[in-house]
Amino acid sequence: MIGKRLRLVRMNSGLSLRELEKRLGKLVTESALGKYERGEMMPTTKVLTALAETLGVTERFLSSQCDIEMERAAYRPGNALKKRDEAQVESMTLSFIERYLEIEELLNLKNRYWDAPRYCPFPISDLSETELAANALRNHWQVGKTPISYLAECFDTHGIKTVSLPLPDSVTGLTYWLRNKNDSLQVPMIIVNETHTGEWQRLALAEELGYLVLQVENHIDEEIAAERFAGAFLMPVEMLWEHIGTNRRQLSLGELFELKALFGTSVQSITDRCYDVGIINKVTYQRLLDQFEELDWLRTYNEPLPTPPDHSGRFKRLCLRGVSERLISKTTAVEWLDITEEQLTEEMEGIPA
Repeated sequence: MIGKRLRLVRMNSGLSLRELEKRLGKLVTESALGKYERGEMMPTTKVLTALAETLGVTERFLSSQCDIEMERAAYRPGNALKKRDEAQVESMTLSFIERYLEIEELLNLKNRYWDAPRYCPFPISDLSETELAANALRNHWQVGKTPISYLAECFDTHGIKTVSLPLPDSVTGLTYWLRNKNDSLQVPMIIVNETHTGEWQRLALAEELGYLVLQVENHIDEEIAAERFAGAFLMPVEMLWEHIGTNRRQLSLGELFELKALFGTSVQSITDRCYDVGIINKVTYQRLLDQFEELDWLRTYNEPLPTPPDHSGRFKRLCLRGVSERLISKTTAVEWLDITEEQLTEEMEGIPA
């Protein structure tokens, strides 16, 4: 396991084997480093410590015997990653998910795995069926027809791990399956771009959820189906009817921003949703898109009144609970949460940041 992880974090750091040799002060040779990565040789304790310090990870991460592997759930041209970016995502995600799964196991939590509905993935032979799939999932999760205020938190509660990471600006979200070698563990992981505003993070979360729960048929475009599912999941049509009616010839920006505050989604996605469910016709829809184009909202993430970032605090709460119940040490909690001992004490005592 150390070989694969060493290669991941080395690539994450943008170092060649020769450059890593130099960073280590020639403690080991480039040839020996290559053997470590290929699993042909194991580093000594001294070398392991030096590797961890140089690469900015813990010895525990490098030497972990955990056999979790990451597999991309869906490849889409717009969300392609360069080799180095992929290595960075994998190393950061593996480090996080191991801690997450360990604290859940220590606390013996029943909801630590994916809470998939009985008929998931839902077969979709027509785009209108994405509405049924979204309703089925909402019913299964018992979230009703109201807006979901904290989407990442909701996902985490139902066994879909979420994390925000620095991604290229063109990448909104990524979905991976986390598996071990005997497939006894299968956990979905959704990663969103931490540099994007909350409304775009929420849309990315919902779209990635669509890729997880839909099985498209009849040559339906998978990306369009995921987008339609996201709109239905985030904005139940009954709520749109309640707030703006069932048939509109025009929608003002003021109304759209009120809906943005309600649903935590962009005015563009609200407009798309209104068109999809027939609240506005094609002429009104195009008029609004032209307006967004003039305001330069279609190609950028700079809509006014951005929604706060959508992230889950569940892992942090579990760590604090683990310390309180003496299942993990304060030293471990400090390492897992990447905070200082003073910050941990303040968190435990409820002192506002």
